[in-house]
This record gives sequence, structure tokens and C-alpha cells, in this order.
Amino acid sequence: ARVLTSLTFCRTMLRTRSKLVAVRRHVKLSEKMKREKLFNRNSMIALVAIVIVATLLLAWQGRVVWCEAGDYWPWSWTVMSRHNSQHVIDPYSFTHILYGVLEFWLNGLVFYKLPLAWRFVIAIFIESTWEVVENTSYIINRYREATLSLDYFGDSIVNSLADILCCGIGFVIARKLGFWKSFVLFIATETILIFTIRDSLILNIIMLIYPLDAIKTWQMS
Repeated sequence: ARVLTSLTFCRTMLRTRSKLVAVRRHVKLSEKMKREKLFNRNSMIALVAIVIVATLLLAWQGRVVWCEAGDYWPWSWTVMSRHNSQHVIDPYSFTHILYGVLEFWLNGLVFYKLPLAWRFVIAIFIESTWEVVENTSYIINRYREATLSLDYFGDSIVNSLADILCCGIGFVIARKLGFWKSFVLFIATETILIFTIRDSLILNIIMLIYPLDAIKTWQMS
């Protein structure tokens, strides 16, 4: 019995030690990323090129520059309306900030050998690519059929560029806050969005990939 107890104790200590080592590595990685430069000359050129290409592709798709409903306010807080995704800022801007937070940590795991500046470029490239894909007829119709966005007809170009900027802001916020604080920010923002607009980044992904009638009914009620 004593031998078994000793073995169990040793296993517990080894697991605890492994967890502590993992936490220490994570802290060191976070501190290292905080010290790295976010921009350099080549990465800035790449960022500008990505945004220009995305803008040209959105224009080629026939996206309008600004809201055609005639409202020139820079923000719109009504989700189920013609103004949604047509102004600079709307409730979904916060989901793009959260996407930037996710990009920071996921890119850090997958592309950990790359400098921070180029991981930022990858994040903006992915976000810009999504903005173009999101405004294809297939995705627009998917949103209208599967989510609460019944009045969604695609983003304006200004809104898409603002979403790209929000993603970049989220990336920077995650870098400044570190993992646990940015994790708390992510959960808090998701919770606030769910209670205020009955949608969030996670719900948006779920409804786009695998729509659930129960969620849509709740969102539309």
C-alpha cells in the first residue's frame, strides 16, 4: 500500500511539474512576443499590398463603398437592418477584434518560428481573404438562410476595411494583455454580445458551418 501511495504521489508531482514547466514556457513566450517589433519595412509593404488587393477585389465584386440607405453616421448598432455591415463600426466589429485575439495566439502556436511582424501579416492576410470570401454570393446567401442576418446583402468596402483594422487591433490587444487577460476579454466580450445582440463570434461560426434551428429560433425571438 505504501509503495502504491508513493507511486501515486510521484506521478502527481511529475504531472504538476510538467504543468508548471508548460506555464513557465508560455509566460516566457508571451514576454518574448511583447519585446518583438510588430512592424518592419518589408512587413509594412506586405500589409499595404494585402489591403490594396483586398479593396480592389471587393470593388470588382461590386461591393458599394458606403451604405446605400443614405445614413452617413460612422456607426450602426441595429443588427437586423439595411445598415448592418455598411458603416465603419457595428456590433460585429467586436467579433473581428476577437478574431484578431485568436489569430495572435493561433499564429503564435503554428508559426512560432516566424518573427512577430510576419505573424501579424499572416493575420491580416487571413482576415482580408475572409472579407473577400464573405462577400461572395454563396456566403451572403448562406448568412441570409442560416443566420439572423435576413437583411444582409454583403459588406460595404469601408466596413470591410474597418473589419480588417479591428482584427489588427485585436492582435495588438492580445500581445499587450498576454494569454489569460486576453482570454478573459474574449469570454467577456462574447458574453456581452450574446446578451445584447444574440450573436457572437462563436455563434456566427457555428451557424455558418452547422446551423442549428434552436439557436436561430432563439436569435429571431
